[in-house]
Amino acid sequence: MTKEEKVRHIEAILDNEFPNPPIPLNHTDAYTLLIAVLLSAQCTDERVNKITPLLFSKASTPQQMIQLSIEEIREIIKPCGLSQAKSKSIWELSKILVEKYNGEVPQSFEELESLPGVGHKTASVVMAQAFGVPAFPVDTHIHRLMKRWQLSSGKSVEQTEKDAKSIFDKSTWNKRHLQIIFFGRKYCKAKGYDQTHCPLCQVIGNCSV
Repeated sequence: MTKEEKVRHIEAILDNEFPNPPIPLNHTDAYTLLIAVLLSAQCTDERVNKITPLLFSKASTPQQMIQLSIEEIREIIKPCGLSQAKSKSIWELSKILVEKYNGEVPQSFEELESLPGVGHKTASVVMAQAFGVPAFPVDTHIHRLMKRWQLSSGKSVEQTEKDAKSIFDKSTWNKRHLQIIFFGRKYCKAKGYDQTHCPLCQVIGNCSV
């Protein structure tokens, strides 16, 4: 099977399994998505979704967020881990949004990545899911599966993102990265990986572990 044939099979299975993948993090707008993605660093989406309702009930806009103290934010988000750094970033980026962007989330990679606590992956999620700009955020699932499917070397997330963008059509990026995340959670977990239960391995041959 050629690499192109493998990719076509992968796309067909992803579209069949997850035709309309939802955004895993609960949010109502670009700002709440930005905060949720920031909180998801080294934390599960499930846990973030349990914490954000309380946080957003107190502050769902940058203007409201800076009325809280960093310590108040930290107490709420403690279960997400890295609360000291995350609370400081949330407060500081909210202040910048109010002072520099009239309370709005900027719509460019450069401006987003200049905000405290916002890296390329977080910016990519916001650009893709809040603003509809083609992006391919790479999380641990995508990084792992692209290597298992032998579509990337797995040497770095930067290389995985570059490879994914070259393999999949740009018009599908925003959907495709979500499909791979859900596929990884369902079939290709990091631990207890069973190739016999993976519909992709059955089609493209055993994936490399």
